Amino acid sequence: MINKTVILCIMLYITVICSAQSNYARGEELFMQNNPSGAASYLERALAEDPSNIRTYLYLGVVYEQLGRANEAITVYMQILPRAGNLSANVATNLGNVYFQRGNTEDAEKFYSQAISFNSRYSHAYLGRANTKIKANKLSSAIDDYDIYLTLEPDAPQRSNIERMVNLIRSEIAAEEMRRILAEELERRLAEEREKLLESVSASLQSAADASHAVSSGADSVEQYRGEFELE
Repeated sequence: MINKTVILCIMLYITVICSAQSNYARGEELFMQNNPSGAASYLERALAEDPSNIRTYLYLGVVYEQLGRANEAITVYMQILPRAGNLSANVATNLGNVYFQRGNTEDAEKFYSQAISFNSRYSHAYLGRANTKIKANKLSSAIDDYDIYLTLEPDAPQRSNIERMVNLIRSEIAAEEMRRILAEELERRLAEEREKLLESVSASLQSAADASHAVSSGADSVEQYRGEFELE
């Protein structure tokens, strides 16, 4: 016969699992209804009851972001990132999003790049990294990420805006290159003109020095008066 204690343990385990599923289901439902404040408590309970469900972490992290609880979102994502499996790119991208919203472009770019290392076809990471590079003024590199994103997402809703952004950046880069070329040319011409003026001024100074030397040489050879003085 099965020991009563074993039966009680099994029943308790089933109760816990059902409770966790119930909390997760309700939290997920409220999350999908865009009700983060309502979803948070259910997802927190579901996570405490079943810490193996990766999607619970993902939902809870997003809920914390929506509620402005960035530090808690980072904590949740960091907890699950090492064991997120095939959702690692999602988690790393979410971390990038949090840091981007906080204005921390260095960490944002780091996690977007990490997401891409997990899954080279995860388009959202390229878009996030491109936006981050714009903030960090890495314009040429941002274009590369936008191009990859549009290749992966040819029907992206923001395609027209992204293409306008890319064209604007390319125009800005071209204008900056033209300014650089013109500035270098102007600097070269000014340097040449300066050298010519320096040669001219140096030649003038040498001529003046030669003339001065000639005058002083004549004064050094003044003849002595050899006449006699007469006193009245």
